[in-house]
Amino acid sequence: MRMSDDALLVHIKAIHAEVRGEYGWPRIWKELLARGIRVGKDRVQKLMQRHGIKARGKRKFIATTDSNHDMPVAENLLNREFQPAMPNAVWAGDITYIATDEGWLYLAVVIDLFSRQIVGWSVQQHMRGELVMDALRMAWFRRQPGKQARVIFHSDRGSKYCSDDFQDLLTEYGMRSSMNRKGNCWDNAPTQSLWGSLKVGRLYGRKFETARAAKDEIVDWMAFYNHRRLHSTLGYVSPMQFERAWFAAQEKRTA
Repeated sequence: MRMSDDALLVHIKAIHAEVRGEYGWPRIWKELLARGIRVGKDRVQKLMQRHGIKARGKRKFIATTDSNHDMPVAENLLNREFQPAMPNAVWAGDITYIATDEGWLYLAVVIDLFSRQIVGWSVQQHMRGELVMDALRMAWFRRQPGKQARVIFHSDRGSKYCSDDFQDLLTEYGMRSSMNRKGNCWDNAPTQSLWGSLKVGRLYGRKFETARAAKDEIVDWMAFYNHRRLHSTLGYVSPMQFERAWFAAQEKRTA
């Protein structure tokens, strides 16, 4: 039996509320299908337009890269090959900032480009070198790729990533450093996309009285992103779902 518009609208509004307005009609449609609600995408699009249900608006954000330094810069090993064939082949890192009434809050992440999963992060009220080092340490502890994996770590040319301390940590882990070409933030496009998802989908228009409140919101969003957010480059599944499916396929091949 065909679901009525009123009933379908209830499901659409529920999903839109659950994801806090982050999804537009393509992801809402994919989420409906994932929940067993068989409906055409055109119908979802038209119904959402009719009732003014849409994703949060797009907004440009300022880059934070501090590349005005004389430290050595690594070669761009990644060369915009953003879809490695397996987990723990290429990680990417970046820093962004969030305004609070107590001052700026800085967030560093490490994502595995295979599944776009956030595998390490650090949130601090400073932008000293420990910020990016703590994010990398978390990623290494959680993923345990081993030195033999020779993981590529890609970043911008900022001073925090070029520093001796950070480069020494990469060497300790057997990782290979890769960096953007000069003035080209799109050499690290997946992290730029991540910041857009966070700031447009969750933070835009929000006011945080304390750094603690902002941190709680960021941590909550990262859990949502990894476990539930439908990712268009992954065929509209979450990073965790994508990776689990890959491991299951590997086990099936070797069985």
